[in-house]
Amino acid sequence: MSNEVREQSLLRRQQQPVTYTAEKVIGNGSFGVVYQAVALDTKEVVAIKKVYQDRRYKNRELQIMKDLGVHPNIVTLQHAFYTNGDKPEELFLNVVMEFVSDNVYKVLKNHAKLNEQVPLMLIKCYSYQLARGIAYMHACGICHRDIKPQNLLICAKTHALKLCDFGSAKRLIANEPNVSYICSRYYRAPELIFGAVHYTHVVDNWSMGCVIGELVQGSPMFPGENGVDQLVQIIKVLGTPTKSQLACMNPNHTNDSFRFPHIGSKSWDKVLTRFKDSGEEDGIELISNILQYDPNSRWNSAEILSSRFFDDLRTNTKFVLPPNIFDFSDSELSYLKSLSGQFNRDSVSTATTSPGR
Repeated sequence: MSNEVREQSLLRRQQQPVTYTAEKVIGNGSFGVVYQAVALDTKEVVAIKKVYQDRRYKNRELQIMKDLGVHPNIVTLQHAFYTNGDKPEELFLNVVMEFVSDNVYKVLKNHAKLNEQVPLMLIKCYSYQLARGIAYMHACGICHRDIKPQNLLICAKTHALKLCDFGSAKRLIANEPNVSYICSRYYRAPELIFGAVHYTHVVDNWSMGCVIGELVQGSPMFPGENGVDQLVQIIKVLGTPTKSQLACMNPNHTNDSFRFPHIGSKSWDKVLTRFKDSGEEDGIELISNILQYDPNSRWNSAEILSSRFFDDLRTNTKFVLPPNIFDFSDSELSYLKSLSGQFNRDSVSTATTSPGR
């Protein structure tokens, strides 16, 4: 089914009244509650995110999901409605989405319980789709700002990955300040820790690098206990940032806020030992070029998607890949080409022997 047909089908559904029956809670947090529910007329299983509408703050989530529309690596919005709470002034937004059975966090936990590593082919499959989903989102001008394993849904049958939870997402506008205290700690880009308010979409790329690294080693890359310790964990690997790197992360930062002794960077071969031992040098190249202090030095979406690390997917004949994994739209390709003039359809759908950059 083409994206245009999917969007027309979605529009028809959103225009028709639907009644749902909640079956069980499948997620909760400060944002609200997520229910697994069933549409009474079609018996379709859906996920409903119920969020309190605080009139003091602007809720962007629904509009952002509408703007994103239909994409293979973005959870699909099906419907939205408002309900009243127990108190007269209480109002809740209910966002109805397609139901997806698992997420990357559960995948990691399940493999840990079995004392197993996530298979490398599965890591590549998930990582490629994550990179594509983020690229599409950025092409739409939207920064997710909370990329983490819990927000990456996984279809157990097809291995399809879909980004969800756009409660922290925002359309970034040049020269417009944004809050720096955003994104879950383990996946928070260093410029955010240093208080930057004029950051770019590549804060999501940093989070992506952290997620890929976690899939590889089975535990978080930088498990800080608080904001300062988070920076300590990063410094243990990347070394103490230089003055020029600090300036690139946040020109307004003063050294009075953070004082650390000079520590040299650690060899990525020693950090990503699984990649080293299995001969996955391209995986080391990928992660080491994403997890850079300088936001301008991080690999962009075109560089990530054309990485040689994903050549196994492009030449694969045995592993069953999700449908549409290489079905890039013209608008996606146009965005990726804007990041890299050499970028073309073959860069993402067929094997390449050129450098990952």
